[in-house]
Amino acid sequence: MDGSFDRRADSGDVSGTSVVVIDDDYAMGLSCRKILAKSGYAVEVFEDGTKGLEAVLSRRPDLVVVDLKMPGISGMDVISRVHAADPDMVMVVITGYPTIGSAVEAIKAGAFDFLPKPFTPDELRLVVTRALGQRRLLLQSHQLELERQLLKRRFMTFVSHQLKSPLVAIRQYMDVLLRLEGSEAAAGQREEWLSRSRARCDQLVRLIEDWLTLSRAEFSELGHRRDPLDLRKTLAEVVDACEPQAELRQVSLDLTLPEHGLTVGGEAGWVGVLFTNLVENAIKYNRTGGRVSVVARMDRGEVCVAVTDTGRGIPEECRSLVFEEFFRVSDHGGQAPSGTGLGLAITRKIVTELGGRIDLESEVGVGSTFTVRLPLLSPESANPAGSEPEEALA
Repeated sequence: MDGSFDRRADSGDVSGTSVVVIDDDYAMGLSCRKILAKSGYAVEVFEDGTKGLEAVLSRRPDLVVVDLKMPGISGMDVISRVHAADPDMVMVVITGYPTIGSAVEAIKAGAFDFLPKPFTPDELRLVVTRALGQRRLLLQSHQLELERQLLKRRFMTFVSHQLKSPLVAIRQYMDVLLRLEGSEAAAGQREEWLSRSRARCDQLVRLIEDWLTLSRAEFSELGHRRDPLDLRKTLAEVVDACEPQAELRQVSLDLTLPEHGLTVGGEAGWVGVLFTNLVENAIKYNRTGGRVSVVARMDRGEVCVAVTDTGRGIPEECRSLVFEEFFRVSDHGGQAPSGTGLGLAITRKIVTELGGRIDLESEVGVGSTFTVRLPLLSPESANPAGSEPEEALA
């Protein structure tokens, strides 16, 4: 054995799930191996407590089955030492001398369950299945805790690096105004510094809104909503809303739709956020006199929407990072453009929750195309009639 074990989250597939059996009774160890191997488990058997303990500590299997009464290191010693080294290791005790006292003592030492000898193959399989279910719960709990800690760290990063900068700038503007108050330069500078402060406040509001949107998406507030949605109407509304921004930046904005409806499952507010982010980015990072085209079509049973711009393009080394939070592609001068760096992260999260995918093609100096593919809505996946929908995104 190579010592590495595949921990399967799916309880229906036990192939590669590792079990170490420690029992000085050769016949019992052999029986356990045959029963569990027949079910698909990868089983190792040790007749010596010391060797079995070494194997468990080095291999870290998914489950340990250990006899209490063994010469040398007893099963209770094995349980105590394994539990001290790895409190999440799941262990099942088997013994031919079962008592309530020994069962309680074993569980206090770190065992999960207790199986008296003799036992049937079904009884062994049942206790092993139950123990591995506990193992999965422990691993899932740790994963959730890691994700919680990651969210906390990301929030602290967000506060310290994203919110602090505009706040510091606003304070500096206010300091300048206070120093100029009463001077001849005050009247001329007041409008400029107040405008700059307002722009920074707008930046803060957008940061907070984007962060809250991403947080809601990460907690799957949109994942179970499958209202029938005609994407043609949503895209037309998005393009209309973005027209003033395009005109301001002297960018033409075109929309191409098929004659027939493109029905997807989702909530209109979230789908609108998805495509608004893409179209606004295409306008924002375009060149003066450039073009943005939005083309929707059916492609191999999916709804396909491509948003293409004629901007500066995205370097190859940055393409795998553009969907990460707070990542922004620097301009030719090495400066990061304005923006929160959350728009594409929000977009990818929404697409994923809706069961689709998003692809990027880009060429530096030519432009970029973001292509969203969403599944067609099936009747059974829509919200049942009379069910209460989730709160729509404002």
